Amino acid sequence: MKRSERKDKKGYYMISTVSERFEIHAQTLRLYERDGLLKPSRTSGNTRVYTDEDIERLELILNLTRNLGVNLAGVEIVLNMREKMAKMQEEVNNFMQFFMEQMAKKGVSREEVREAALACLSPTSVEKMFDKGDPGSGRR
Repeated sequence: MKRSERKDKKGYYMISTVSERFEIHAQTLRLYERDGLLKPSRTSGNTRVYTDEDIERLELILNLTRNLGVNLAGVEIVLNMREKMAKMQEEVNNFMQFFMEQMAKKGVSREEVREAALACLSPTSVEKMFDKGDPGSGRR
């Protein structure tokens, strides 16, 4: 199933299913919840249910702890930083949308804005961007 199709269908998983799938003790999942790393929903009967988003977050937590050796305090820092970065990215996107709308009102095209922005970048920063495999560069 494609990722986009999976997003349309919300999955809800019981703690035992998640525990078995990731070979992790249910008590560890409860610990992650107690520490605020996971926030599963609850049914009316107070049973934990994990969504696809919870599963993705758990996969990140397990990658950090199992594969990279990060302790739970480090995991908390990483998760908090990711949330802050996502908020900042949203703010930048909102600002850029506003900026582009204002420029369009003044009769400036997106291409003109893009060219002006690229002109502000130093040649070194542009080269670094392309050397990292920027999708628009044709290099990988």
